[in-house]
Amino acid sequence: DNTQELPEKVTLSQNYPNPFNPTTQIRFEIPAQSEVRLDIFDVMGRQVATLLNQQMSAGEHTVTWDATNQSSGIYLYRITVGNVILTRKMSLIK
Repeated sequence: DNTQELPEKVTLSQNYPNPFNPTTQIRFEIPAQSEVRLDIFDVMGRQVATLLNQQMSAGEHTVTWDATNQSSGIYLYRITVGNVILTRKMSLIK
């Protein structure tokens, strides 16, 4: 039986690598097909990127953020799936 088990809840993993320059990978899991939004903010709360804003299938997904045009510092990445919102921090070091 090789059916892949679906995640039970929305999870947002720590980005890898972290600190990073200039790209990093953000992994998340969703338990059912959902509208997924993944945004990046600077520490002042300004949105600097939207990586996803679309229907995604259930399971594990990885998105790459290329921060070539951003300055060094702490950024927040936030995933919104339905009424679940999860946020984590990451460091860009150039």
